[in-house]
Amino acid sequence: MISIIQAAGWPIWPLIACSIVALALIVERLLTLRYSRIVPSSLVDEVMSVTRASLPGADVVNKLAASSALGQVLAAGLKSVIAEPRITEEALRQSFENAGRRAVHGLERYLNTLGSIATAAPLLGLLGTVVGMIEIFAAQGPTGAAANPEQLARGISIALYNTAFGLIVAIPSLMFYRFFRGRVDEFTLEMEQAAERLVPHLMRFAVRTPPQ
Repeated sequence: MISIIQAAGWPIWPLIACSIVALALIVERLLTLRYSRIVPSSLVDEVMSVTRASLPGADVVNKLAASSALGQVLAAGLKSVIAEPRITEEALRQSFENAGRRAVHGLERYLNTLGSIATAAPLLGLLGTVVGMIEIFAAQGPTGAAANPEQLARGISIALYNTAFGLIVAIPSLMFYRFFRGRVDEFTLEMEQAAERLVPHLMRFAVRTPPQ
């Protein structure tokens, strides 16, 4: 591996840095974007069961908010109803929507960086290719003399190794970026459906303002 890096020249170092960052982001997102941590399957039913007769206390709501991303969204709705007993359905939906935006923003953390690496890695590989081509042309003597074999081989190594390594970094990064984007979209839909289920349930506790 060390000999390959030496043969690829300095252009490979930015690619190595990108590969390390991409690997760290992929592992972090795989550990974070799990169903059990984001949208536990039975959480909505548990919330509806707890709030069947009355609204829960502040400690229960805070514990719900700390449990998962979906818990944050549901807890925001509960806090809105507790804080404003005369809340309207529109205001409650807005509260869920604002909390959902914050939750989705957290789910999208680092995805732009991973997408940028997937885009930049082939360009860095192309840069290495250009540097290698320059080395190849430099191996040719200015007066048409025979090419320097050592410099010619070095130019070919730089061109090929950087091109290959750029693709090796870019392809998995792009695949995981698309995978994570799809999972975030799925989680977003799950949270929207959960909020829709909870809105009419919580509106039962809202105090109706009598018509004037």
